[in-house]
Order: sequence, then C-alpha cells, then structure tokens
Amino acid sequence: MTDFTYDTVLSSMTGDGVRTIALNRPDCLNAMNRRLIDDVALAFDDANRDPETRAIIFTGQGRAFCAGDDRNEHQHPESEACARDLVTAIQRATVSIIFGQKPVVGAINGWAVGGGFEWAINCDFPIWAKSAKAFFPEVSLNLFVTGAVTAILPAITGPLKAREMLFLGQRYSAAELQACGVAWKVVEDADLLTEAHKHAEHLASLPILSVRAMKRVLNQTTVGALRQALDLETEATIAGFLDPETTRLLKAF
Repeated sequence: MTDFTYDTVLSSMTGDGVRTIALNRPDCLNAMNRRLIDDVALAFDDANRDPETRAIIFTGQGRAFCAGDDRNEHQHPESEACARDLVTAIQRATVSIIFGQKPVVGAINGWAVGGGFEWAINCDFPIWAKSAKAFFPEVSLNLFVTGAVTAILPAITGPLKAREMLFLGQRYSAAELQACGVAWKVVEDADLLTEAHKHAEHLASLPILSVRAMKRVLNQTTVGALRQALDLETEATIAGFLDPETTRLLKAF
C-alpha cells in the first residue's frame, strides 16, 4: 500500500481501496497556512493518480477539521502578484477535490471555519460529527470566500439561505447544516471515522468506471458555473487581501 508524505497532511491507505487524507496541524486547529494549502492540493492530486485509491476520506487531526486562515502567519501581500499566487493556490486545492476522479467522503470534526468550511462543502459526501460547528467570517474580515462556494452553496441551500450564511457569518451546528442540506449525515463524534470508512469502503467497492463517470458527469453539468465562480472569487479575494484593513481585521479576529 502506498503512503505519501507531506509536511502538514497525513495521507495513507486505511481500508480496502480507501485513502484517508488528514490535515495535520492540530496544535493550531489545522488552520490554513501556505504549506497546508499546497499540501492539500498535492495530496488530492497524488490520491487521484494512485491506482490503489478508489475513494478518499478527508478529515482533520485533533480537535478541529480546519479553523480557517492562520492569522498568526498572515502577512499583508507585497504586491498583487503575491496575493494572486496565494489565492490561486487556494483555488487549486478546491479543483483537486472537486474535479479529481475519486469520490470524497468528508469526516468533519470540531470547527470548520472559512476556508475549512469551504473544503467541507467541496466533499462529495460530507459527514459531520454531532458537535461540529461552522461559519463564514470572510465578509466581516473584509475578505471573500473561495472554493466555488458562491456557486455550490446556493445550489444546495437555495439563494436566500446562502446569502444568510455568506453575508452574516452566523455560526451553525451540524444539525442546522443537515437541515439545509450542507451536511449529508450527522453522527455521534465517536462514530465519525467509522461511519466515514463504512461509506468510503462502499464507494470503493463499486465499479471504477461508473463511479468516475458519475462524478465527472455531475460536475460537467455545472462546470461552467463552478469555473466562473472560481474566477470571480479569485478577483474578489485578491482585492480583499490587498486592502490594509483586511490585515488589521484578521489580526484582531
């Protein structure tokens, strides 16, 4: 069985055809720095190329799935090129998750904030622990969401609920997320990985050709909207990163 090595992500075969990709910065609640962002994209690219991997579990080590941007490592970008490079890296991780060949089962534990919430929404089958919570703080921080959520979230929840979630930054429980369709299943915290493995192993047992075709075709029906969302989000996020007010708000968050 093939294991891949990254600085901030664990990736290993944990079942028959199932690979678990786990964010591995538990001391800071798996907050997103540039290394983590790059490692997520690499880990999903490697998993999608790996012939032994037929389904992927995406989770976080420790007490949280992902607490969003690491404000302790945030630096105001020196130029638009620097800001664009960072945002492009963030969007590349989403592309690797959404457009990769293998189905992704999310095992969402603890907090999923900002970019972490986006990654949870990017999963094909997001399973949430009962105690997990999530929110989008971006608007309050003079920032913008990424991860194509401006296309995905309204399609899941309807436009009014999506506006509420994206504009107002309210905190949501796993039960509330299930009620609006963002969480596929909600399970007891102790059962999260067991439940994720059960469904990932089922997906891995299905015929490869039809599973890959189903994910590809489902994405192709909305690919134009997803690509447009990624492009528009990139420009809006770059503008936010370049505004000095954003750095002040992030430091104070």
